Amino acid sequence: MRTYDFSPLWRSTIGFDRIFDLLDETQRTVDDHYPPYNIERLGEDHYQISLALAGFTPVEIAVTAEQNVLTVEGRRDDEQKRDYLYHGISAKPFKRQFNLADYVQVKGATLDSGLLRIELVRELPEAMKPRRIPIGESKELGHKQAA
Repeated sequence: MRTYDFSPLWRSTIGFDRIFDLLDETQRTVDDHYPPYNIERLGEDHYQISLALAGFTPVEIAVTAEQNVLTVEGRRDDEQKRDYLYHGISAKPFKRQFNLADYVQVKGATLDSGLLRIELVRELPEAMKPRRIPIGESKELGHKQAA
């Protein structure tokens, strides 16, 4: 597994976007590497998590978002016992958790060609968005200059 150094990104996101801290924390605390996953930035406030879940059906996967934690669980119901000559595709049960930054919402999940894709969007409330403050001219200052 690759490790990424997010420290250059911390300099430009002081105190307002914790997603790099949370990604770094997740990367360091997870010992189990199953299932493999990617986290992508698709736009300014759009992200996607992709998990490789070959052989799982949508019924066997549960995606749960609770407060700032996204949990993906899977359990295969293999009722038939098969006689494998080689068993390389893992079907073990798993539980993978991702910490989400404030105001990150899960918009949906799709399973296509063995990849579970979870769409995430950061939606800041209107009161939290930056706004331009108009600067007015002081009336007293204008009278003193005219005199």
